[in-house]
Amino acid sequence: MTARRDNWVDEEAGPLVRPYALTQGRTVPANRDLDMITLVVTVRDEIDAAGMDADYVRILELCHQPMSVAELSAHMDVPIVVVKVLLSDLIERGEIVARTPARDVKVPDLSLLQAVLDGVRRL
Repeated sequence: MTARRDNWVDEEAGPLVRPYALTQGRTVPANRDLDMITLVVTVRDEIDAAGMDADYVRILELCHQPMSVAELSAHMDVPIVVVKVLLSDLIERGEIVARTPARDVKVPDLSLLQAVLDGVRRL
């Protein structure tokens, strides 16, 4: 599986193909809810790689455990936007599930935090 990817990389020059070539020129993911901290995980334990591009297979292999989009980008050594486009494809196929973190987190009252700090200091 990695032999195909190795053909696209030169040790001195780096990648020999532009990142947008991995996404067939697409630069906007179909799923716009994907964020850098969105966690993704594969749906199935077994990967059916038949007819699937090596980059999709690599994502599925990496995502057996939940992983953020940013981590996935770092492991694959491609820009985040490329990973988002590829993940969108896998989400549409039903191969990946994405969990976006909660947006409406309430910050505790400052006076409560101060009271806790004062109580800890008195110990």
